[in-house]
This record gives sequence, structure tokens and C-alpha cells, in this order.
Amino acid sequence: MSNSLRNIQAILAPPPPHMVGDGFRVHNFFPGNDIIGKKGMSPFFLLDYNARISFGPSKEPRGVGVHPHRGFETLSIAYHGRIAHHDSAGNSGIIKEGDVQWMTAGSGVLHKEYHEKEYSQKGGDFQMVQIWVNLPAKDKMTTPKYQEIPNNSMARHLLSDGVSYMEVIAGNYEGTKGPAFTFTPMEVYNAKLKAGASATLNFPANFNTGLLIIEGSVTINNQPVKPDHFAYFKNEEGDININASSDAIVLVLSGEPIDEPIAAYGPFLMNTWAELEQAVVDVNTGKFGVLEE
Repeated sequence: MSNSLRNIQAILAPPPPHMVGDGFRVHNFFPGNDIIGKKGMSPFFLLDYNARISFGPSKEPRGVGVHPHRGFETLSIAYHGRIAHHDSAGNSGIIKEGDVQWMTAGSGVLHKEYHEKEYSQKGGDFQMVQIWVNLPAKDKMTTPKYQEIPNNSMARHLLSDGVSYMEVIAGNYEGTKGPAFTFTPMEVYNAKLKAGASATLNFPANFNTGLLIIEGSVTINNQPVKPDHFAYFKNEEGDININASSDAIVLVLSGEPIDEPIAAYGPFLMNTWAELEQAVVDVNTGKFGVLEE
């Protein structure tokens, strides 16, 4: 830990929400934000945040129908509600409250995700994050795979108050290693803080870093940050201090940038336009497999 504080470049309010399918009401923090830029916060290319809302009961589960992915990973974190998923390789599962699903689309999958059937029938609070994690060129066509990370398998680092903890999904917080495999260096945590608790973070100066306030009132490096807001940091040395004035959950994202060209189109994230064109051809000729709606 250092004595200096890493400066916050901007505190971003949640952008106007839009619907993804009929099951996800998301605020898209990046890419495209004027401050963060069109390439996202590499290696994190996209951040969609479904702030906490309530869905009424529904006989037919809401969600997103069949769609392809290639060239990146989707990281889905559920805070409230449950999501069921299926893909063209025969994989399926349910992401429950507190769980994480890390899907490596790699060379390509067809995928669909819906509110889980029982949750749909009852309705209730729903809150989740989906992040698109870029893959380096050498790994873009890797074999698709899943990392299902149930909440009880996550690494937990107890903080100084003896109650609060850092939930480590990926990376290493003060010697506590997260279970997720990553292709490039990155840190992904949930800081779960009780009122009055604090936590300190320190990442390499070149790591792109941002914190999303999922719940509660916090001060970050002496600046108050409201719930559903995103604190985006300058690339420089220095600590990040989080102080919670009420029970809080803060999603921590920090990673080494992938210094390669980006070509993005719809659900494809490649390095060149030729690769994007090939992805479209491969989907249309059935190379991503088959998945029924």
C-alpha cells in the first residue's frame, strides 16, 4: 500500500436505461462513454448494469432469445433474481443470487438467457451486472467454456472489522486468490462492507480501474459516491480507500489493458473487420451450432 491516493477521473451517473430483450433493463456505462472512450475500459469492453428493480409475476420467462457471441467472454454477476441460460454446445444452468457465470465465447456459441422459471412465476427484485471481457488476439478463437462460480465457492478475505469482507472472483486480494481463470491479468471483487467499515485497494498504475456502487452509501478517496454510480480512476500509482457509511456492496474492476486493435459489431468482438465478416458468415452457415428459441 502507498501513502498517496489514486485520483478519481470521473464519477459517472447511470446512463438512461434501455431494455435488452424483455428481461434486462440496463444502464450501459461503457463503451461509448465520452470519458472512458469507444474501446471501453480494457480488458473490460462493456459494462451493462441492471440496477435493482422489481418484476411482476410472469407465466412466460422474460429474457433474451438466441444470439451468437465470438471473440470475448461474458461475466455475469447476480445480486437479486435468477437467470437460466442455454447454449448450442448443450450447456445450461441457473445463476442464483450471489453467483457468477464466466462464459468464454471464444470461437463462437449461440446463447440465450432468461429469468429462471420459478423466479418468473413469483416475480420480485432483480439486479445483475454483465461485463464483456475482451480476449487477446491469440485467444479469440479458443474453445468455448464456462466457469460456474457459486457464491459459496468464492474466496473471501476478512477485513479489519472482522465482519466485512472482500469477495474475490478473480485475481488476488492481499494473498486471497479468486477461483476464476482469466486470459489476461485482472482483478474482480465484490467489497461487502458493513456500516463504518473500510477497505483499501492498490493496483498497478497501468491497470484500468473502476468501482460500481451496487448498494449503500460510500466515500471513495474522500469523495462521496451514490448507489448505481461508477467511479473511474486515472492511470497512476496510489491507494483506493473505500469507507462505508451504511451497509454497502461495491463491484471492483481493475485490469491490464490489451493493447491491440478492436473491431466490434453486435455480438462479435474481434481485431479486424475481416474477422467480423467471417463471424457473420460462420453464423449464417451453421458453424456456431443450433439452438432453439
